[in-house]
Formats: sequence, structure tokens, C-alpha cells
Amino acid sequence: MKTPDLTDPRIRRRWIAVLAAVAAVLVLAGVGVYGLITGPPTPAGTDSGAAGPGPVATTPTVPAPTATPRLPVVAGSDDPETFARNVAAALFAWDTASGFMPLDYTSVLLAVGDPTGAEQAGLASDITTYLPTREAWVELRQYATTQHLTIDTLFVPDAWDTAIGQAQPGQFAAGTTAFTFEGTRHRTGLWNNQPVTSEHPVTFTVFIVCGPTYDTCHLLRLSQLDNPLR
Repeated sequence: MKTPDLTDPRIRRRWIAVLAAVAAVLVLAGVGVYGLITGPPTPAGTDSGAAGPGPVATTPTVPAPTATPRLPVVAGSDDPETFARNVAAALFAWDTASGFMPLDYTSVLLAVGDPTGAEQAGLASDITTYLPTREAWVELRQYATTQHLTIDTLFVPDAWDTAIGQAQPGQFAAGTTAFTFEGTRHRTGLWNNQPVTSEHPVTFTVFIVCGPTYDTCHLLRLSQLDNPLR
């Protein structure tokens, strides 16, 4: 192959144009992977798990589910720690390729919410800060993005014990408690039909009420993500 004469101004301009085009492609690919993994910035104290727009030219084809998609279930329990773990697992378990939307996953947690209904509106608002927006969900679906949680530790925070000690009589229903979780959020997806994964540490607090007020535990509220009681 003949070596191009780079002293010729016309040839030099062609080579510069080719190199610039290659560099642009590499930058777009890098931005796409970063968007899938991290998502866009979120307000302080929250992490919705949303992802920004990916490059249209390289959108992969999402494979059809091999099994009937199912929403997570929060198994009931009269044991506070067991129930809190069940809530935490369901809160972070979603699959954008399932055909369900964020509101469907929200309904799973509202189903085990405060029976009186007093905390339902606040709980619904809490849950939305843990899930991608509808627009981000549609974008993430193109990359078959899924998420789940592994729990490292959980404990009743000292701040909750202080709150109970300072509460007025009847301020909290009997059996109301809080658990702070420390764990890892795992995400998987496809980029150019190749699997990609990411991990991110998370902390949050779950507020529940159990016996003697109720025979089984119920979810009251959630703290901001990464802003738990300590």
C-alpha cells in the first residue's frame, strides 16, 4: 500500500477529517455506556435510577422475555425485621423489559402500606424517588435494564430510639419501628447486545408498624435514598 504524502495539503485535510470522525464515534459510544450505567443527575438525597437518552444509532434490540413477567411481591410477616427485608428487596427489584411501568411497581409497595390510609399519599411520593421516571423507563427499556438489591446490614437507628423516647403518648402506634439498610444496588443491561453491569452502594430507612397494633406488619414511609436515620 502506498504511503500517503502528508505534505500535500489536500491529503492532510482528508486525513484530519477521517480522524475527527473516528474520534466522534468513540466519544458517542462512551457516552452511551455511561448513560446506561449511571443515569442523569438526581436531586440531592435521591437516586431514581433513571438514565439519560442513549445514542439512537446504536440502540440494541431488546430480547423478548423467556418467561411470563411477574411483579415482585412483598411477603407478609409479623416479624419486623423479616418484613423490612421483604420491603427493601421489592423496592429495588424492577425489570424494564417486563412490560410493567413504574406505577405498577409502586402499587406493589402501596398494597402493604398503612391500612388507615393516612400515610399512603406520602408513601407513594417516597417510592417515586426510588424509581425511574416514566420517560427514563421508556429509554431504559431499550437496553433491557434490570435492578436488584443485596443487603449488607440493617439496624434500628439510634435516632429512632431517641424519637421514641421523646414522643408524646399516642404519637406513634404501638409496634412502630424503623430499620436502616446498607446495601448494594445492582444493575444489568445490554449495550450493543453485550451485557453490562454496575454496582452502587445505597443506604435508606424503612418505617413500619407491626404488632400489637396489627397482626401483620405494614409499610408506613421511606427515608430519602442515601439519607437514612443513623
